[in-house]
Amino acid sequence: MADNTGNGFKLTLVAFILITAAALMSIRTFPTQGEVGWQSIVFCILAIVMYLIPASLVSAELATGWPQEGGVYVWVKEAFGERWGFTAVWLQWFQMTIGFISILTFIAATFSFLFNPALANNKIYEFIVIVVIWWGLTFLNFRGLKSYARVSSWSVVLGTFLPAAVLIVGGLWYILAGNPVQLTRHPAFSDFIPNLSSLSNLVLLVTFVFVFIGIEMTATHAKEIKDVQKNYPMGILVVGILMAVVSIIGALIVAMLVPVNNLNLLAGIMQSFSVIFTSISLPWLTFIFAILIAIGAIGQVSTWILGPVRGLFSTAAEGTLPPILQKVNKNGIPTNMLILQAILITFWGAVYVLLPGGVNSSFWMLFALTTTVYIVMYFLMYAAAIKLRYSKPGVKRAFTIPGGKAGMWIVSGFGFVMMAFLFFLAMLPPSQIEESSSFVLFMVVGTILVAVIPLIIYAFRKPGWKISKSAEESVE
Repeated sequence: MADNTGNGFKLTLVAFILITAAALMSIRTFPTQGEVGWQSIVFCILAIVMYLIPASLVSAELATGWPQEGGVYVWVKEAFGERWGFTAVWLQWFQMTIGFISILTFIAATFSFLFNPALANNKIYEFIVIVVIWWGLTFLNFRGLKSYARVSSWSVVLGTFLPAAVLIVGGLWYILAGNPVQLTRHPAFSDFIPNLSSLSNLVLLVTFVFVFIGIEMTATHAKEIKDVQKNYPMGILVVGILMAVVSIIGALIVAMLVPVNNLNLLAGIMQSFSVIFTSISLPWLTFIFAILIAIGAIGQVSTWILGPVRGLFSTAAEGTLPPILQKVNKNGIPTNMLILQAILITFWGAVYVLLPGGVNSSFWMLFALTTTVYIVMYFLMYAAAIKLRYSKPGVKRAFTIPGGKAGMWIVSGFGFVMMAFLFFLAMLPPSQIEESSSFVLFMVVGTILVAVIPLIIYAFRKPGWKISKSAEESVE
C-alpha cells in the first residue's frame, strides 16, 4: 500500500485512508451522538461541511509548505511569531489533558461491567481508575518502549474496530429480528431535522464535530502521499464518508437499544452490548467485550501519553519552556513534562468529581471545555493560513487550496466562522443534559485561563531557557 518508486517512500491513497481512519475513529462518542436519534444523520453531515473539509484542506497546505516537526507551532510561528506559535501548540497539548478524562472515564465505566455496572455512575470510583491508569502508564513511558507502535495497532483493532463491527452487526440483527426498539422504525422526514427553536438543541452538534477533530495532526503525512494534490482531498473525503457512516449507524443502534432516559454517556456502548447479548441468552459475552474494549483503550492511551508532550517539547529549543521542564532521562524521555501532564490529568479528574450534577453533566462540562480550548487553536491556524499566503508566497507547497488568495479566504474564512459558531454552541448546556447554573461561568473562566497561561509563560521566559542542540536531538 506504499509506493517506493521515484523520490523515496510515498503513501498510496489506500494507505493514507487506513492511517487516517485508524488515528481518528472511535466508538466512545456513539452514546452522546445517539442522544439526538435520527437527527444524527444531519448533524454528521453538518460536521463534515463545517469542520472536516476546511480544516483538512488548510492543514494540508500548511503541512506541505512547512513540513518540519512541530506542526501547528511552526505554522503559526511563521505567520505571527514565536509567542503565538507557542500559544497554539500549548492549546493543542493542554486540551488533551482535559480530553483524556473522557477516555479514562470511558475505560472506568467499561471496566465496571466486569463486576458492578452501577459503578459507571460513581465518580469516586472513576477518579481512582483515572489516577491508577494514567500514573501507571506515565511511569511505563519513562522507559521509552519502542514496542508501543505495535501496541497501538493492536489497541485500535481490539478497542475500536472489533467492538464497532460486533456492535453494528449485532445491533442490526437485534433490530431486524423484530425486538423492541426505542426509536420509531419508520421515521418521518421531520424526525431527521434538528429542532432549531432553541440553540440548546443544537449544542450536541459539538459532539459530531469532535468525531473528526484533530485532522490537522494527520496532515503531517501530506508530504509523504503520492500525487498529494489529488490524493489528499480524495483520502479525506473517503475517510469522512467512512467515519460518518460508522458514526451514524453506531449512534442509531445505541439510540434504538437503550432508553434515552437511562443512557449513560460513558457506559452507553456497554449498555448496548448488554441488550444485544442478553437477547441471545449469552450475557457473559458482555464481560468479554468489556475486557477487550478496556484493554484496547488502555493500550491506545499508553501510546498517546508521550505524543502530545513531544509536540510541546519541540518548542523548547526556542526557550519557551523553563529548564525544569526540559529534563530528559537516559532514554530521551522528557520525564518532568510527563509528570506535569500526569498532575494536570489528576487535577482535571478531581474537577470531574467535584463538578455539580451527575456523571453525564460532569462529563459534558469537561468535554465542552476541551472543545472550546481546541477551537481557540483553530482560530490561530486559520488566521495563519491566510497570513502566510501574503507573507510567504514563495514557499513551495505540495498541496495548495485552489482559487489563489480568494480560495484561501473562502476556505479559511468559512472554517473560522464555523469555529466561532461552534465555540458559541459549546458555551451552552445542551437540553438533553442536566443543566448546571455554573456551566457558563465554568466555560468562560476555564477557556480564558487555559488560553492566557502560555502568554504568561512566554512573557517571563529567559535567555537561559534555550535548550542545547544535543538535548533537543535526544528526544526522538
